[in-house]
Amino acid sequence: MTIDLDELMKVRAHFDAEVREGAQADAPRGRVERAGGVVRHVAPALGWNGVLWSDLDEGTADAEIAAQAAFFAERGCPEFEWKLYDYDRPADLGDRLRAAGFVPEPPETLMVGLVSELVKLPVEPPEGITLRVVTDEAGVDLMMRVHAGAFGKERPRLREQLLGKLREEPDTIAAVLAMSGDTPVSAARMEMRPGLAFAGLWGGGTLPEWRGRGIYRLLVAHRARLAAELGIAYLQVDASDDSRPILERLGFGVLGVTVPYLWTAAAS
Repeated sequence: MTIDLDELMKVRAHFDAEVREGAQADAPRGRVERAGGVVRHVAPALGWNGVLWSDLDEGTADAEIAAQAAFFAERGCPEFEWKLYDYDRPADLGDRLRAAGFVPEPPETLMVGLVSELVKLPVEPPEGITLRVVTDEAGVDLMMRVHAGAFGKERPRLREQLLGKLREEPDTIAAVLAMSGDTPVSAARMEMRPGLAFAGLWGGGTLPEWRGRGIYRLLVAHRARLAAELGIAYLQVDASDDSRPILERLGFGVLGVTVPYLWTAAAS
């Protein structure tokens, strides 16, 4: 069942309050700070650094952008991300970020699904596919193999982030592989915080020759069952153009569009 527009707007307000403005650190030894008109995530080593939420207007935006760039530069961060949503203000915030040297990454569609509906999806694997829960370094390495094959790039930073979560905060992540025999063909994870209404679905990359067989749907259904067991109400996805139509067919609704704006020390 697709969520109607009025309900989607209520869910979006809940999402902004809990996941963005009220964010919790999502990395071991990371922290969330409210600084001026923004909420930012600060992490050591290979952790994710960036701006999650902002409350700005035409008179304050440029100074706050400059302040955040200076803050992360002083910390010696090689890069940080300003995660912009299309309903953020001021309306030209993206233009202001570009003028300050930020580079936009491809846009993604912010989507949400009701766990109470998603648990009704079938979880019978396609023929020849089994699921393997990831709990250790060997499993993470298999996930990275899938990621490189599905998306065409290596992600050493992501590998370290996943290992850190599994070691130090295992109750915040549920990672899974779809296997054909001993070969990993798809990988996905769910990231959550105890007591929160939202959990994020990430990954879901499938090797090209295995696409179109229902594996992506299987991994969504598997994680929805886990979310239901944990009392989570909503699953949130930053969906690519490839994933969006699949998720819409599964009942996910659109909350907006998000664009990661990337600042790098080298470019600045």
